[in-house]
Amino acid sequence: MQNRVRDNPDRSRYEVWAGDELAGFGVYRLRDDRITFVHTEIEPAYEGQGLGSVLARHALDATRERGLAVLPVCPFFAGYIRRHPEYADLVPAPRRADYGLDP
Repeated sequence: MQNRVRDNPDRSRYEVWAGDELAGFGVYRLRDDRITFVHTEIEPAYEGQGLGSVLARHALDATRERGLAVLPVCPFFAGYIRRHPEYADLVPAPRRADYGLDP
């Protein structure tokens, strides 16, 4: 089964799909030059399969390509960035401590 992630701007969320099934999503708010990730959900049938990480990685890579700053209000996204410090530069330096990231 192939996993894919897509931006669904009409619903303000990135979606992760497992084949033809919606497996989860990450809700965001887009404002000016920043994106705030506010909530992530993975369907119970797909928990523990790494799809949350697939979703976060794709969303953060797309955010980097767009040149947006990230505010990871969602605990899952904040935790993902803590575990993958290569994304910490997306969070504005003065806000990193707010999310448990090294200043």
